[in-house]
Amino acid sequence: MLELIDNEKVINDAFKHLSNDKVMEFFINSFGDKINPNDRYNSNYAISICNLIIEQQISFKAAISIKKKFFNLIDGKSNSEILKIPNDKIQSIGLSFRKVEYIKNVLIFFRDNKININEMSNDEITKSLISIKGIGKWTCEMFLMFVCLRKDIFSFGDLALVNSMKKNYCIDDLNSLKSISEKWKPYRTIAAILLWYSIENNIYFQPNSSL
Repeated sequence: MLELIDNEKVINDAFKHLSNDKVMEFFINSFGDKINPNDRYNSNYAISICNLIIEQQISFKAAISIKKKFFNLIDGKSNSEILKIPNDKIQSIGLSFRKVEYIKNVLIFFRDNKININEMSNDEITKSLISIKGIGKWTCEMFLMFVCLRKDIFSFGDLALVNSMKKNYCIDDLNSLKSISEKWKPYRTIAAILLWYSIENNIYFQPNSSL
């Protein structure tokens, strides 16, 4: 049975494993009780990916603002009804023509394809989604983390994650950072969420920190 980050036992097991890393131990002691790996879950897979498209290559604050406007625009509408919204009306909330096109591509894909995410492997999900124009590796990784709730996903294509690692481990070499992340298996998703919290809240590990 596939183990997901949807219950307290998995989170506790992850914390126990990650605590072997001094930076992760600091995170867990400092704000482990404040993270919620399930807070971005959305059972409507198409809409969850549309939100990820909105997040592509924009700031965290801008993404929050536009996603709120998108929610207000589509609230109460079915996926089919959202498809009928004129592109220029969706653009008016702050999206480019290309992103609106990508959002429509996602809605069409899930309308025309019946896929059972829960029975698919990470690679199968990625292969399926990557076929949609506008969906790349980063979007697939975020989907696997926050919507599929897979426990061992990491994204070196996410600038905030990489910067958080560089800041907390005082290392710039990407290969060295990848070696560190290998030790977090099979709970890299939880490690990523801790790293995001660190950089978003300016809480960084100091070598002389008292744990």
